Amino acid sequence: MYSRQGFRIQEEDAKRSAERKDQVGSGDRSQRIRTYNFPQGRMTDHRIGLTLYKLDSIMAGDIQEIIDELKTHYQAQALKESNG
Repeated sequence: MYSRQGFRIQEEDAKRSAERKDQVGSGDRSQRIRTYNFPQGRMTDHRIGLTLYKLDSIMAGDIQEIIDELKTHYQAQALKESNG
């Protein structure tokens, strides 16, 4: 009985560990969403290929250009998927 319970606990731990790894990711470069390069004053959003050289204003909250580009990208993607 104890070994079954121990096995069940190990299975649950392994399942939680796998779920956690999926959520966190590997930290690999290919998984990055955005890069902030302070020495160059550059922000790059890797999902849409947007690079802006105005990191100071972005960090101050001027992010409307990023939002607009993200909206445009995802709207175009949704349109493309809906047209087949």
